[in-house]
Amino acid sequence: MAALMSSLTSIFNSSSTLFTIDIWKKYRERELLLVGRIVTVILVVISVVWIPILQSANSGQLFVYIQSVTSYLAPPVTAVFVLAVFWKRTNESGAFWGLMVGLVIGLTRMILEFIYPPPRCGVFDPRPSVLRSVHYLHFAIILCALTAGVAVVVSLLTEPPTEAQMKNLTWWTLSVEKATPEIQLQKVSTMNVPSERRKNSLEPEAQDQCSLTSLFCNTQPQPEETPKPRPVHSTYENPFWSRFCCVNAIILMCINIFFYAYFA
Repeated sequence: MAALMSSLTSIFNSSSTLFTIDIWKKYRERELLLVGRIVTVILVVISVVWIPILQSANSGQLFVYIQSVTSYLAPPVTAVFVLAVFWKRTNESGAFWGLMVGLVIGLTRMILEFIYPPPRCGVFDPRPSVLRSVHYLHFAIILCALTAGVAVVVSLLTEPPTEAQMKNLTWWTLSVEKATPEIQLQKVSTMNVPSERRKNSLEPEAQDQCSLTSLFCNTQPQPEETPKPRPVHSTYENPFWSRFCCVNAIILMCINIFFYAYFA
């Protein structure tokens, strides 16, 4: 119960923040706190109204419902993210149309799931073949591949991104550059190189001070001690651990995909 309440709270807060900051603030910059609270209340009402729909979908099994909805909405985002990281040719148009096509197909499948609920065991299944023959986990793999195909085709038909746009954003454009030490500019004081005018102006002052204490008087100006420049430490980091973490992430993602498809 605590985990469920934590998840719902984070969803409500994130949704209200997105609406308040990204939509409401563009037209009106007042009542932001009030609008965020109202949006949260509306989301809670929608969640309560959605409970009967949840009970009628997937035989009322919450885990199956969560997995099926994730299979319809998450694959387009996953495909675009992986392409953007590992393929330099991916551009904005390809990512946009890949997401749009993937989300439309995923929402269509989800709506069909609500319109045609699965029958009980031993009863003839009158649903369309796309629902009857294709499991939602297998559909997630097909949707991911379809989204990647759309993103690749659109990216190839449009202009590629520039080198400046891809710098440090993809796997192949990560630049490991050593920090060049900056040249410390020492402040040149006028006390070190006195001019003739400064010498002339100091002579009357020195004569006044050197009346009886001429033995202890110093008429020459004392040079200021310039601070020593601090050594510049290099910000270069060994890329070994960064690559190690990235390789482990890829391995875990492959294992997750294998279990995702195997236990379908």
